[in-house]
Amino acid sequence: QVQLVESGGALVQAGGSLRLSCAASGGPLSLYTMRWFRRAPGKERALVAAIDWIRSTRYAESVKGRFTISRDNARNTVYLQMNSLKPEDTAVYYCAADSNRQRLWSDDYDYWGQGTQVTVSS
Repeated sequence: QVQLVESGGALVQAGGSLRLSCAASGGPLSLYTMRWFRRAPGKERALVAAIDWIRSTRYAESVKGRFTISRDNARNTVYLQMNSLKPEDTAVYYCAADSNRQRLWSDDYDYWGQGTQVTVSS
């Protein structure tokens, strides 16, 4: 059973940066496609970024060029570097692990973290 714990969320001014971390225990993240989702107040959950086992990545259009997903298999951790933050990036951010390594961009997952709050003030 893989457990995911997100951290790094905070209150930040527009234009600022944050790095979110997703630390895993109970299994090697190298076996999983990893994704970051977010849920903004009053909105549906949205897929933000994904990285597969060979480090291919994909991003939502709304964050492309500003966010970077990466993974450190030795630390069993996935990161989301967020730059040039905007108020519309305000959301709870969740990481998720998908054992299906053949799909990069999907809402499916096997394991889900508890989330970390990101608030961007204008």
